[in-house]
Amino acid sequence: MFTGIVEEVGKITEARRGTSATRLTVQCNVVAQGTEVGQSIAVSGVCLTVSARYNMRLAFDVVAETLNRSTLKSARIGDIVNLERALPVGGRIGGHFVLGHVDGVGKVVSVTDKANAKVVRIAAPPEIMRLVLPKGSIAIEGISLTVVDVDDETFSVWLIPHTFRNTTFRERRAGESVNLEVDILGKYVDRLLGLHMEDLGVTTAKLAEAGFLPSGSETGA
Repeated sequence: MFTGIVEEVGKITEARRGTSATRLTVQCNVVAQGTEVGQSIAVSGVCLTVSARYNMRLAFDVVAETLNRSTLKSARIGDIVNLERALPVGGRIGGHFVLGHVDGVGKVVSVTDKANAKVVRIAAPPEIMRLVLPKGSIAIEGISLTVVDVDDETFSVWLIPHTFRNTTFRERRAGESVNLEVDILGKYVDRLLGLHMEDLGVTTAKLAEAGFLPSGSETGA
C-alpha cells in the first residue's frame, strides 16, 4: 500500500521488451537506498516488484496485463517516472490509501496557470468518471490529489508549485496519457451498493421512473 506522496522522480534507463514481460530499469537515488529485491515500489502509480538492484538502479519485470492497463506500455528510455516506496507499518499517511492497481488511463486535456497553482484537466473513461467526485481523492501517476470539479467526461485538479516541480507533471502536456486510480473506499462502497440494489431488484430505470434520477438515466442496473 502507498499514500500517493512521491518520494523521487526516477529516469528509465532500460526498457527491454520480452515475450512474457518487459524489463524496466529505473535510475534513482533516494528510493533505491535500503530497497531489497522482492519489495514493492509504486512506479507512476503502478505497484511493481523489484526484480533486481544495481547500485542506484532498480529493475522491474512488467507483465502484459499491467502494461495494457497503464502508460508503462509506451515507456521508453529517458522517460521520467514518479517513485514511492510502500507505506511502512506506523508510517504517516500523507495522502490517501493508494494500492498501485491502476483502474485505467486518462488523457491530459489542458494545463493552465491559476493564482499560484497549475490547473490540470483530465479526460477519463466513463467507468472511472462515475467514481470521481468533487473534493474526493484520486491518484494520478501515483500522486494523491484532490478533485476540484467534475463534468460528464473530465475532472480537474490543482497542483501547488512543489508538487508540479517534483513530479512527472512538470513534463506533462495536453494530449499525453496518465495512470488513474480512484479511491479504493469509493470502489468498495460502489460494489456493495450495486450488489444490494441487484438483490432488491432496483435498477436505474426504476429509479428514474420514480423520480429519483433525471430522465435519460435509464441505462440498466
